[in-house]
Amino acid sequence: MRKSVIEYLRQTVLHYPDKIAVNDTTEEITFKALYHNGHILATEILSHGIRNKPVGVYIPKGCKAIQAFAGINISGNFYVPMDTKSPDSRVLSIINVLNSAVIITDKEHYAKLAAICSVKILVIEDVIAAGVADYDKCEQAQSIQIDTDPVYSIFTSGSTGTPKGVVISHRGVLDYIDWAIDTFHIDSTSVIGNQAPLYFDNSTLDIYLMYATGSTLVIIPEQNFMFPAMLVDFLNEYKITFVFWVPFVLVNVANFDIFASKKPLYLKDVFFAGEVMPNKHLNYWRKHLPHCRYANLYGPTEITVDCTYYLVDRTFEDNEPLPIGIPCRNSDILILTDDNRIAAVEEQGELCVRGTSLALGYYNDWEKTQKAFVQNPLNTHYPEIIYRTGDVVYLNKRGEIMYVGRKDSQIKHNGYRIELGEIETAVLSSELVDNCCAVYDYNRRKILLFYQSKSELDMVLFRKNVLKQIPKYMIPSEYYRVDSLKLNSNGKLDRLFYNEKVNTT
Repeated sequence: MRKSVIEYLRQTVLHYPDKIAVNDTTEEITFKALYHNGHILATEILSHGIRNKPVGVYIPKGCKAIQAFAGINISGNFYVPMDTKSPDSRVLSIINVLNSAVIITDKEHYAKLAAICSVKILVIEDVIAAGVADYDKCEQAQSIQIDTDPVYSIFTSGSTGTPKGVVISHRGVLDYIDWAIDTFHIDSTSVIGNQAPLYFDNSTLDIYLMYATGSTLVIIPEQNFMFPAMLVDFLNEYKITFVFWVPFVLVNVANFDIFASKKPLYLKDVFFAGEVMPNKHLNYWRKHLPHCRYANLYGPTEITVDCTYYLVDRTFEDNEPLPIGIPCRNSDILILTDDNRIAAVEEQGELCVRGTSLALGYYNDWEKTQKAFVQNPLNTHYPEIIYRTGDVVYLNKRGEIMYVGRKDSQIKHNGYRIELGEIETAVLSSELVDNCCAVYDYNRRKILLFYQSKSELDMVLFRKNVLKQIPKYMIPSEYYRVDSLKLNSNGKLDRLFYNEKVNTT
């Protein structure tokens, strides 16, 4: 029975010591070197007398960051990835919440970090160059670790206020990765093409599938995602077989019709999560790459990455929504109505989760933890925590969970209760629009649509198409064409930006 993610890495080193574990295109590292360098870092961290504490990592996505994660976990502590492109104020707010003894950075970012904080800073290149690895001391630190200890904390994004650090346990990650391997049969032959930033929880699947299976993790440079043709060339150059990306990337590839001229030759698995995947764009991928396996995964940051999944196994029309599927193993989904009863089939309710996948809470924020992680209202006999996601879903007649939208994106307009996500699904079924974001202007009581397309909309044709999907009262009042929709730091559509753009006075 494993109790730490490092046990994955230890086992893989025995089988594939000289295989490349991580390649970030500027450097690469074998499993043996990753394990050894992790012990060097762990030895230094342990010299500061900390156990089961957060250690910030202020390093761009790449081999060095992955080594830092390994070293921190080997030392019996947990890592906190920080975005080196974030404003100094946000980085400092995270550091203040952590109150950690040490932070790890690289030579390039040392001066910038030292200028904003007084915490002890370890420069990863210098620590590794010193080469001191006390395996016995590291083994002792791991021997007293248990599987409910934290493995990492990811701070949720937000433009205002203090970020919240979601704390995830080793048990949660082990359960999730074991489920993924058993369900999808990922093995050492896989080559994983990483898109997710390391401060975004989607990266968890990439990193720990690499640990557990001996597959190679290739970190795709960020600029490749801006140019779909370059992205496909990269996939072919590095023989990528597995991707777990946000839908926006897949949508962008489809919008540029890249597969008309070139295709990823080695790709076998196309997984996506983080936001709604429009079937119009997924159908493009399925048409051009019919041999691939497609999976829609769902889960908020407060769950260990995902709690439901759907293996795309049937044909969908462009205007149909895609199911988020069924619960992952050892996760239980409760669809609760406003009066806290289980919703009937096709009745909408809030998706709530119980099980091992739940986060431990928010670091150094007991008040917010208690508001989000609550007693199961269906169980009055013993303590049982559930997480209320705020997502509105329903169970269809096939037994599949269907995502409707956010509770906080439901609007009341002219007496009608409307889901903005339903408007977007209808709009995206039209060939006239490549992508979109529906927003409600509360001051003027109007529905607005920001849309991405190659030209201004032919409104007569557009309304004719969309009115086949939604009633007239849901049609937006104003339209704003943009060359490309704004994304947040995780690569997802930045809905907060558009909402604030409309509703900030």
